[in-house]
Amino acid sequence: MPEFFRDPEILRGLGIVLCLLFVSAFFSGSETALTAASRSRIHAAAQDGNRSADIVSKLLQSRARLIGALLLGNNLVNIGASVLMAGLVAEIFGDSGWSQLIATAVMTVLILVFAEVLPKTYAITHPDRASLTVARPVGWVVTVFAPIVAVVQWVVSGVLRLFGVKSDTSPWTAADEIRGAVDLHHREGGMAKRARDQIISVLDLGDLIIEDVMVHRSNVVTVDGDLPPDQVLKEVLASGHTRMPIWKDDPDNVVGVLHAKDLLKAMSCNDDISSINIGHIGRNAWFVPETTSVARQLRAFQQKREHFAIVVDEYGALQGVITLEDILEEIVGDIQDEYDEELAGLTRHADGTVTVRGDIPVRDINRALDWKLPDDEAVTIAGLVIHESQTIPEEKQTFAYYGYRFEILERRRNQIMSLKVGRTFGPGQRTY
Repeated sequence: MPEFFRDPEILRGLGIVLCLLFVSAFFSGSETALTAASRSRIHAAAQDGNRSADIVSKLLQSRARLIGALLLGNNLVNIGASVLMAGLVAEIFGDSGWSQLIATAVMTVLILVFAEVLPKTYAITHPDRASLTVARPVGWVVTVFAPIVAVVQWVVSGVLRLFGVKSDTSPWTAADEIRGAVDLHHREGGMAKRARDQIISVLDLGDLIIEDVMVHRSNVVTVDGDLPPDQVLKEVLASGHTRMPIWKDDPDNVVGVLHAKDLLKAMSCNDDISSINIGHIGRNAWFVPETTSVARQLRAFQQKREHFAIVVDEYGALQGVITLEDILEEIVGDIQDEYDEELAGLTRHADGTVTVRGDIPVRDINRALDWKLPDDEAVTIAGLVIHESQTIPEEKQTFAYYGYRFEILERRRNQIMSLKVGRTFGPGQRTY
């Protein structure tokens, strides 16, 4: 055994260095464990009465203070261990440049392996378990270092403000975190696409207004209240709808809503169909503004026990209709029977392109094809092309936006009736 290992001062110094490395490993592992821990699982454990989980939840409420305290403690023990090791090496090998180089190399290896990589690897592998284990001592550390950390945070915030950066705000919300987690699990194969779409749709519901999901007036089937009852019956049967707006004098002048059950009831009570007064059996129309949020309209449907409403703009002009089914489909996807197409008006082709009607909502196309077309500025696919091109395209014109190619197949007057859309990149897709 070398002579210096018999020196009690050197042995004591080495023991202190090892203790400091252990403390450094504790700080490093705690930082990784607490930042990687699942807040939802920790919250659930805290609700079940786990005291350690409750402490972790409180620590995570102020991540800046938590990270500041752990970094402060980690740097203190690392610097202290390095200075102490430099003194021990100088005492063993003499005070020279070589001794400083040896001390630096030894501490670099020790800190990297035993105080950084090893504890962080364990913490990232078992973040929840590790965070619950270190919760109490970390809570004490944060409390002790709180005054110093507050000063450090004040200095950091001041420096960041000089560069125009706000350290106390974040653009991310809880909904954004859920969206990211759901999308990640879907991409990794842990969640079916349909389940992913439903969860994302629930999160997006609060951002939608009626205009985004309503049936536009151009696609609304209405009935003239002045028509003979037998003609009205034929139109109701041909439409396939249960409820239809009734208008008089002008298609925009909606005076009520005809329910097929009411019509059948009136027919059963009258031997002569021609004696039925369509205006009398029609129900009062419920008018709602197009800017109403979808979530609010859903609650209104539930409270009024209604399934159908007429949508109008700020001038009271007819814009379309909204039904309870339209809103539910935004959450669960299209409600279809065995005779429905995958998405009415959408046809897939072998080359990866699709032919779509111009009035199909962008959200429905994204959901059906797992695409990422933007739906902020336009509701329909035709509206998206018009918005981006700033013109009403002619037939056979093509455009490329957001990594997709749009070809106008049919235009009727000023309305785009159908388009051919495909990716401009990606495996298995045609490149244009």
